[in-house]
Amino acid sequence: MASGEVPAAPPAAAEKIRVVGAWAGPLEVELGAWTVPMLRAEVARRAGDVEPERIGLIFGGRVLKDDPATSLQQAGLKSNSKVLSNLASPDRGKAIAAEAAAAAAEEEHAARLVRLWEAAKSLSQRHSDGSFPEEDFNLDLEDQSGQKVMFGSTDDIKALKMALMLHQKAKILIKKDNYKEALDVLMMAEEAFSLCDPKLIERVDNVPMLQLDIVWCYFMLREVSRLEVAGARLNKARLGFERSHGKDSTRFRLLQAARHADLAIYVRLELLEGVVAYYNGHTEKARDSLSSAQSKFMQLQVPDEAMTMLMEMGYEERSSKRALKMTGYDIQASVALLCEEREKKILRRKQDQETQREILEQMKYGKTPMNKGVDMQKLKSLTTIGFEKYLAAEALRINENDAEKALDLLTDPEKNCVLQSKIQSRRKRPSHVLGAGSSRARGTAAVTASGVVNPPSLVPDLNATEGDQEQLVNNEEDLNVADGDQEQLVNNEEAVNNNGEAGNDNGEAVNDNGEAGNHDEAMIDEADVNEEEASASHDQRPNRDVVMENELANELTGDALDDYDIDVGNEGQAIAEYLSLLESAASS
Repeated sequence: MASGEVPAAPPAAAEKIRVVGAWAGPLEVELGAWTVPMLRAEVARRAGDVEPERIGLIFGGRVLKDDPATSLQQAGLKSNSKVLSNLASPDRGKAIAAEAAAAAAEEEHAARLVRLWEAAKSLSQRHSDGSFPEEDFNLDLEDQSGQKVMFGSTDDIKALKMALMLHQKAKILIKKDNYKEALDVLMMAEEAFSLCDPKLIERVDNVPMLQLDIVWCYFMLREVSRLEVAGARLNKARLGFERSHGKDSTRFRLLQAARHADLAIYVRLELLEGVVAYYNGHTEKARDSLSSAQSKFMQLQVPDEAMTMLMEMGYEERSSKRALKMTGYDIQASVALLCEEREKKILRRKQDQETQREILEQMKYGKTPMNKGVDMQKLKSLTTIGFEKYLAAEALRINENDAEKALDLLTDPEKNCVLQSKIQSRRKRPSHVLGAGSSRARGTAAVTASGVVNPPSLVPDLNATEGDQEQLVNNEEDLNVADGDQEQLVNNEEAVNNNGEAGNDNGEAVNDNGEAGNHDEAMIDEADVNEEEASASHDQRPNRDVVMENELANELTGDALDDYDIDVGNEGQAIAEYLSLLESAASS
């Protein structure tokens, strides 16, 4: 053997085990290398080339399973161990395989639900309590006119955001006909809604919409046993709609300028009320509900001529159809609505771009000791009265966004001088500064990971809010900033940061107050070791599920009409089916 060569490892010694049952005999195996599936396959081959899934293996009074895959040694087998094998019938083998696949699918489904809950919880937490931004979008609550709303405690806001995100996810699953998973997600959304103060949400129609969606899933899954007791949920839905929309939707019509956006909702509600009455033996009530649902269904059938006219004007098919349904096929009113909503989308886009710029700027200023971002409104107030932005941001950061303490620090000449000295000393020691570099990197990573700029805000249907409660026309692609705009914005942000770093490397000119020229640089105070350790201790949080968080965020359209824009094709078929069943029962 040449010098320097590593001798090859000796082959693993084979051990003998005894197999009895479906096939009997000694078998040489490498206990450390062979796995249970390998042993099962070998016994199946020796038993007559049967399917491996038909072979059952028992050792030490327990069934050996393929998952998790472990070596025979890890499974407890030793030299001369005895393994019992049995052979299931072909049908039983398939049944066992199907049961295993179903169990694996159910386990995966349960794990996904846990991920959804935790991701929604994490997003609602960060976007409600001022936590340091970890993405370049923000989640806000809006009413149907697009106005941001803040009500209740921070816990109420977190619970409401969480519930709305989960409800939106469920609605996406319903549109994909995945009713089983949608039902599970709706139950989680109901749990999140239950964490809110009931008085705060009793005047909005999100909760009754949730109840209606739950019963709709019962119906589409044909779970008759649940439908028989679904009347309580439908009663809650109707009472909730009456509180929010007014009796016979009079208040909703007033707020919506006499439009009929909610007509499809009542088609579904009355259909389900009729179905529940049918299964409970109340035939007259079922007939009345189904007949009323059928009448509303006919009102939602848009004439082809009207659709063609709007599409020839350049409007999209879905937007045209929705506008016509809302305005009772009035062409002029439909055009006015479409123009109004287009203007709202342009305004929203501008607001979203401004929000993203603000978040990227906020990231540059670093974290407070309690892991919060610098309060941009308070920063704006301080800069309005004459303080330099970078200095005011640092004063807010180290004082946990306490504006009064920050103002005291800035107006105290001695403390102000000390603060500026710390900032200057950090600039001279770039290798020890984590603020600007790490914050900018995290901001860029967030843009890359999310792939979106400012997903539109959560929109609770706050019909109780005073003022014009007009809604947004659906057009998801128009709500997001174009990819080119997003990349340009990120590149511009990086250019600003890079220029700032270059300025620091070349030695910045200092003005009369000792302030450096790059005032937008991130301000992380790491000169104080104790403060650094305190900040780190507050940042001990579980790892983010970025994939699931982005999935939830990207599905938020900010479209206030989305809940009401229901394709009632399935409802129409169901109405005809149950009316036919009632007629058949009456004639017999």
